[in-house]
Amino acid sequence: MKANSIRTRLIASAVLIIIITLPIVGFALNQAFESKLKHALQQELSAYVYSILAVADVTDQQLFMPEQLLENQFNVSQSGLYALISRNQSNTIQETLWRSESLLTLQTPDNLEHPVLGEHAFYTVDLAQQPHAIYSFSVSFVDQYDEFPFTVHIIKDLTTFNAVIKEFRRELWLWLLVLMVFFMIVQVTWLMWSLKPLNTLKSELNAIENGDALSINANYPQELAQVTGQLNQLLNTEQSQRTRYRNSLSDLAHSLKAPLAVLQSQTDLDDSSRVQLQTLNQMIEHQLKRAQAAGESSWHLGISIIPVVEKLVNTMTKLYPSIEVELAVLVSKEQKFRGDEVDLMEMIGNLLDNACKAAKSKVLVTISQKSQALTCCVEDDGTGISQSTKQLILQRGTRTDTYAQGHGIGLAIVRDLLTSYQGELRIEQSESLGGASFCLVFPTK
Repeated sequence: MKANSIRTRLIASAVLIIIITLPIVGFALNQAFESKLKHALQQELSAYVYSILAVADVTDQQLFMPEQLLENQFNVSQSGLYALISRNQSNTIQETLWRSESLLTLQTPDNLEHPVLGEHAFYTVDLAQQPHAIYSFSVSFVDQYDEFPFTVHIIKDLTTFNAVIKEFRRELWLWLLVLMVFFMIVQVTWLMWSLKPLNTLKSELNAIENGDALSINANYPQELAQVTGQLNQLLNTEQSQRTRYRNSLSDLAHSLKAPLAVLQSQTDLDDSSRVQLQTLNQMIEHQLKRAQAAGESSWHLGISIIPVVEKLVNTMTKLYPSIEVELAVLVSKEQKFRGDEVDLMEMIGNLLDNACKAAKSKVLVTISQKSQALTCCVEDDGTGISQSTKQLILQRGTRTDTYAQGHGIGLAIVRDLLTSYQGELRIEQSESLGGASFCLVFPTK
């Protein structure tokens, strides 16, 4: 797909939105899930704190706890759920008042927090090289009017907790990837369906340019119906105007040639008058052909170039039987020239006629396409074109009816027609035949 196209831009923007949006959604869902899971864990540990406080007793400034707790995990060694009661002796020393049976075989963490009375702290530490969550809650019991402050710590192994998060992340990103692919397929399919009328219009325009159709016939949505209708009207109007214009020019040519022929037939004319009449006749013919050229003013209906060139070669073979005219085709038979058939015949025909006049025995016509350009070269084995004459031919505004024989007024018509098609005339020395080489180069894009 081309970068500078509506289809590419829409598909790229849709894919970009999906690629950006879904990861953001995934990140937000993951953060929300972790936040809710941590909050649930905190609530769970908070409930364990109150269950510990419910069975705790303080007498004579001594803490008493039952041998067995209702939650059996506190009674099983290294169960993953632990309880610890401590209090600060100083800023750096803490006293362990009680620990659950599950914590007896493990080393007590030495970085436990002791929040102010009535407050809690939720944090993580490493215990036995495993991450653990700790919920610390500070309270104070009253024993015969004396306060007994302490902190209850509930410690829970985070192995299962982290495994749940990891599994959630894995499934989340897996499904997001599936959704991303699914949405991309849906978006591309939807965009292709939405842009189908534009593709159809492009195909019809290509068919018109290639000469395979004369109008746009498909059924288009309302947004394009007016455009296609105007295009059809433009095509019909342009073709009709061009036909009427050429008919009028043809009538004008006949009207002018008749009086000129009568004047030229007069026997009492001197040589100077005859030369002027002949020059006038040539100028009228040249300007009429120039005005008849379709060029860029016409809709480029594609025509097959090979049949036109073959027809011209056959004609020149009959007009110049002593000259061998050879055609070398280096393109497919379906190669199209986007322009008017009359213009193409005029350009190649003039070059062929000049080449046959200048040639000694052979003329070579080569049709090729390179670098997005259609090239038609006409070479002969004559004396060639001098550098000064070549520059004179290529100079804009220079009359070409004063060139050497074999390269006369027809080159002016060729040059004007090429200009109207934004083409280029290249004049070189023929490498294979030794004479002149005239190449018409038409852009195909």
